[in-house]
This record gives sequence, structure tokens and C-alpha cells, in this order.
Amino acid sequence: MTPAAERTMVLWIPDWPVLAHLREHEHERTGSDARSEGTVPAAAPPGPIALISQRRVSACSPAARAEGVRIGLREREARMRCPDLEVSPHDPEVDERRFAPVLAALERLVPSIDPLRPGLCAMRGRGPARYYGGEAEAASALLDLAAELQLPGARVGIADGLFAAEQAARAAVTDPGVSSPGEGVRIVATDASAPFLSPLPVARAASPAFAEVLHGLGIRTLGAFSALPEDAVRQRFGAEGVAVHRRATAAGPAHGAEIRPRTPARELAVEIGFEPPIDTSEQLAFACVSTAEQLLAGLAEERLVCTSLRVELTDDTGARHERVWTHPRRFTAPDAVNRIRWQLDAFPRDPERGGAGIARVRLTPTLTDRAAAHESGLWNTEPDERVHHHLSRVQSRLGHTGVGTAELSGGRLLAARQRFVPWATAQGRRRGSRASSAGPWPGAVPGPQPSAVFPEPLPAELVDAAGTPVGIDADDLLTGRPAQLRVGDTRARGAVSDWSLPWAIRERWWEGAPERFRLQVQLADGDAWLLLHERGRWLAEGRYD
Repeated sequence: MTPAAERTMVLWIPDWPVLAHLREHEHERTGSDARSEGTVPAAAPPGPIALISQRRVSACSPAARAEGVRIGLREREARMRCPDLEVSPHDPEVDERRFAPVLAALERLVPSIDPLRPGLCAMRGRGPARYYGGEAEAASALLDLAAELQLPGARVGIADGLFAAEQAARAAVTDPGVSSPGEGVRIVATDASAPFLSPLPVARAASPAFAEVLHGLGIRTLGAFSALPEDAVRQRFGAEGVAVHRRATAAGPAHGAEIRPRTPARELAVEIGFEPPIDTSEQLAFACVSTAEQLLAGLAEERLVCTSLRVELTDDTGARHERVWTHPRRFTAPDAVNRIRWQLDAFPRDPERGGAGIARVRLTPTLTDRAAAHESGLWNTEPDERVHHHLSRVQSRLGHTGVGTAELSGGRLLAARQRFVPWATAQGRRRGSRASSAGPWPGAVPGPQPSAVFPEPLPAELVDAAGTPVGIDADDLLTGRPAQLRVGDTRARGAVSDWSLPWAIRERWWEGAPERFRLQVQLADGDAWLLLHERGRWLAEGRYD
């Protein structure tokens, strides 16, 4: 026996990708952070806007549709139909991120929300109807919340089953079988979903390929397809046909449930306010110890550790200083407290602005990892842990930059490739960034690198057998055969036995930077030097052992 479909409520926000796109740019323009408050800023009524994916329209505003723009239309055709069309790339990540605070607000009103896709979510109708005194009243409560969240045109559809409820939300007031007790509310009565779905085209419930097959068989409406026996549909079309047949007949699923509520994401960020504000870093660090422990305790309950932490400091005048700190292992409570103290020490303070100190601190884990991945193995690295512990203690006394290590960064000159990194900071930068040591650096020295690099290049003299200085000509070649090299006053002097071709380093010519050339030379005694030619003189940049 086919199970009956349960009453389902669907909240639909038309043109959500366009609305999310507008709010994303509104956020960039105003600089407000709506995500931290759990709401979204208001957006002006959209003009003709189209979002493009793979050179086709994936979403458009009502003003664009009034000019003939449709989803699936090629970008060129859309521009021809609407010359004033504003075109932007479609970013699904923005849709998801901007819909997250909407879901969080809905879950405070009605639990067990099933997010079908950004802009569309479903929930069981029985519980909200009993709580608010009826289906119409529950729908009205959802629309009141949508108005508070400034979601224009939001609709609520209620019917038997998920598919019927979604079609009810998209239905017009004049459609048969639909009642509208309020603006934006569409209700299909119990056991009336199948007649309501009957005149709809079969493409509403089937994939384009399957709908084309049904059209070839003369089946163009859901009513015509629902008239077929389910066993015959199963034998002829398989599982896909049965799924479409159940949608057309408003029947319940063969097994399981249509509504699969999501597990609400736990808010891991913590914050603390101070009245009166705190001015000194030591007092602030002491006051935030319990907050840092609360953050890590919440992560431990989720079996997570924090490897990247955002610290937001807000003073009593409203100025906010935000920074993301990384850790090579995982943050502990003392590590988080130290970051708060160091950040306050670097807080930009304007004497004319005034203010008594920090009024609010917010800690947000931006990157987390499984705790199991950070547990000590059978043969643990206890000596390394002791080194990290002692160096961190020294750093806590000397400050963030008091203890550090060196790493390679991007660049052409050897001295520019050395970068100081404070201890307990994740090494390296984002892959592909300009400061990365990987990637192409035209003019850089190929491996192996010189074993000795001078902080300041040493003056050098390169001459030929006649004692004439060797330079670089217009063809980027040497003006003579190197015979003698002298570096500094008495540091090195010897006969040149071999040398490489010079290679140019041309960068920032638009700023007037001079041309530089590199040359590798080997002396008769076995020493090798890396020379740099700049402004008509030679400099020793490094030495090979």
C-alpha cells in the first residue's frame, strides 16, 4: 500500500542568487559585517541584473525578465534583449553563505529545517500548525520573519508532500486548487494535491531528458503520467520513472522520509564585553583567560582543534581591529591569550579619536582540524614539544616578534628571499601568492643556492688579462674575458678559471629601477662566487663552498 504524504511547508525566496549577489556587494560597499550578527543587510530593489555561469544566464531579476531575459539564455542574446542589463558572474558560494543566517533565524522560529538549496527550504507542517493554531497562522509567522530579514517576495507553500508544497509556493492565486488566506501564502487542501498537480507540465517533476521521452510518448502533463499504474511505470522506466510518478500522484516516498532536517551548525565563536573598557594589554589578557578556555572547551566537545584564530578587538568608540592568527600545531588557551595581548599592543591608536579602551573581544576559529590528527603517536615527539613550550614561554615575555625563524620567500635577489617569521606562526603564505617561494621568478638563481649570502652585497672588481674592467655590453654579454676577481679589500682575490653567461634581471622599470645582471664565476683555487652587476659596478651577492 502506498504511504500517504505528510503535510509539508516550503519557504521560497524568489531570485535568491540575485538577492545574495546584491547583498554581497552591499557588504563590500558599507564594510558592515552582517555575518557576525546573524542577519543580512537590506538591498535596494534590483534593476535588470543577470548572473552568468558558463556563458548562460543562471539567475536574473524581475526587471530583467520584463525585458525578455530568461534563465538558460546565452549571455549575448540576453544583452541584445536588454541593453541596460548588468551582468555579473554567478558565485554559488555566495548563495550558500548568505543563506546561512536566514536558516539560523528560521531554526529559532521553527525547528527541523531541511535546506533544499539556497533560497528554498522545507519543514514538516504538522508541528508548526499545531503550535501557531493552524497552517495559515504558521505560514504568516514565517512571512513575518521573512519581512524582518528583508526578504522581498518570500512565499510559503503548504501541501501534501515536498514536491506539491514547492509547486504550491510557485503557484498563482488564480490557479485551481490553491487557496491564499494571506499575501504570499499558498495552501493546497489535504488530499487535494494530486488534482492540483494534474495540469502541470511533466517537465516540472522530471529531468529534461526524461521529460523529452515522455513527450515522445504523448504524455505532457503530470495528470496523464499519474494515470499510469506504478508497476507498469517501474517495469518500463525504472527508479527514475517511479520517483516522477510519486511526485505526480503526491504520494509519500517508498521508504524513509522526504524531510531530512539538517543538524544546526554550532556557533563556536565566543565573545566577552567589558564595562568599563580595558586599556592595558596585561589586564585584557587576564580578563580573556576564561573566554579562551571556553572556546577550546567547545571545540573539544566537537572533537576539534583550532589551527587558525580570528581575534576581533572593538574599542568603546566603535573602532574594530581584526586579525587572523595561525598556529603550526594547535591553539591552547595561553596561545590564544597571547595573541589577544600582542594584538592590543599593535592596536592603532589615534590620540584625537579618544576612547577609554577595549569594550568587546570576539574569538572565532577560522580553521579547525580533527583532534585525532593532532594526538601524539606511539613514538611521540616529546623533545620537540619541550622546545616549542620553552620558546613559546620566551616569546610570551619578549613579545610576538621576540622569537622567530627564517624562511624562504619569493624574490630575485638572495637577500630579499629571506623572511623572518615569528615563532608559533604557520610557515609560508598562500600558495600562488606573490610572496611564495614557489612559482616563476625570472632572473632568479637556479639551484643549488650559494651557501653564504651577504646581508649587504660586497664590492667586487672583475678585470680581464690586461687589467681592463669587464662590464656588460648592449647585447647583454661580457665586454671581455674575465681573468681576475677581487672581492672587497682582502677577502678574496684570485684568477678566474670559468664563468657563466650573464643573465638579466629587469623589474619595475616603470619606477626607474636599474637593470641588473648576474654572473657566476669560479676561481682557480676552487671558490665560486655569485656576482651582481648594477649601475656599471660589480657586487658579490653570495659565495659557493
